[in-house]
Amino acid sequence: MVSEKLMKELNEQIRFEMESAHYYLGMAAHCDAEDLPGFAHFFKVQAEEERFHADKFYNFVNDMDGRAIIGALGQPQNEFKSVLEVFEYALEHEKKVTARIYKLMDIANEEREHATISMLKWFIDEQVEEENSMKDIIVKIKRLGQDSHGLYMLDQELGQRTFTPPASE
Repeated sequence: MVSEKLMKELNEQIRFEMESAHYYLGMAAHCDAEDLPGFAHFFKVQAEEERFHADKFYNFVNDMDGRAIIGALGQPQNEFKSVLEVFEYALEHEKKVTARIYKLMDIANEEREHATISMLKWFIDEQVEEENSMKDIIVKIKRLGQDSHGLYMLDQELGQRTFTPPASE
């Protein structure tokens, strides 16, 4: 049985994942305003993925006979100096997500809550992928420097991103 402490943290993670989606929509809005539709699309897909993560936590809470509690969301940042700053902000946000997942795992391990440990392993692997994705794009943007043609090509590349929830989920 999931403890009250762990259940509270799982519910906070639902809110945090929804807030992440909200933040990514703010980043998408900035990119759209800068006439970078591919970058905007990337962040809209990222928001969709974060909503999927929130749903995964929500369903887990319910499966464990808990009560999902939906909390308020914070104000997303909508203005950035550059597309590089957007991705650096996104990377820092993903690092916060990773830290939260690790905190959940620490509590689950302390409490020997094996079902939660099993579920969280998926998220730990997912966070490695999320952080690496942001880092890879940051490297590309830095390499481009002021090359507007290269930025256009990267915008086109990121516009092709799709999200398909895993079949087993």
